[in-house]
Amino acid sequence: MDDASGELLVERRGVSLWLTLNRPAQRNALTFAMYDGLRDVCAGVDADSVKAVVVVGAGAKAFAAGTDMTQFRAFASERDALDYEARMDAVLEAVERCPVPTVAALAGACTGGGAGIAAACDIRIATADLKFGFPIARTLGNCLSIANLARLVDLMGSGRVREMIFTGRLLGAGEAKAVGLIAEIVPDHAALLGRAEALAELLAGHAPITLRTTKEALRRLRLEGAKADDRDLVLAAYMSGDFAEGREAFLAKRAPRWKGR
Repeated sequence: MDDASGELLVERRGVSLWLTLNRPAQRNALTFAMYDGLRDVCAGVDADSVKAVVVVGAGAKAFAAGTDMTQFRAFASERDALDYEARMDAVLEAVERCPVPTVAALAGACTGGGAGIAAACDIRIATADLKFGFPIARTLGNCLSIANLARLVDLMGSGRVREMIFTGRLLGAGEAKAVGLIAEIVPDHAALLGRAEALAELLAGHAPITLRTTKEALRRLRLEGAKADDRDLVLAAYMSGDFAEGREAFLAKRAPRWKGR
């Protein structure tokens, strides 16, 4: 299933779903249609059949170099600005709330909206030539929403986010790994795709309820703090057939057979 323009490719690989931002000639700069397609696919993932999602950019030069600037030419009113940030928040929330683990495989430029998408994924891996950031203070002169900033602060800390945006500089792979933004650095694009596939297979073999409840608990923790209500998540895990299966498999010294319920 691809979008009509072919700019967002959706490919099923076994039990994982690969989403490719497919505008390599434009460094995968995102159109509004691509954003909306990404939102709809992530919101509609069937967790019974899909166990992991990988998001990648076409080609080796960029994950995504932000929003296609031509999309802003029609901006003329306050409503245009508010609607754009509302759209971005809805897209990033859908990525974050995807019911299965998401892996962002980052090569080269990962800026603006592309960096926002990467930050909303669960695990980020990157090639050694990664350039990550939001250079808007020296390019567009726009801003990020509070929801977007909060997600970045949770990953990197407010001081680093402030410095990154104020200076307009881009983080390289080494610094991104040192601050915990990315989990691994691989040498090249081929290695990136191979590692992303291996990660998707690893995640697909783990207890889906554990992964799903952990994702949601971390989201609530960021938004509501340590007092967030998690009783529904605790019950969903401990009252599941998977917990009973995991317990009995552990005692029998065999591999568990997860069913996601």
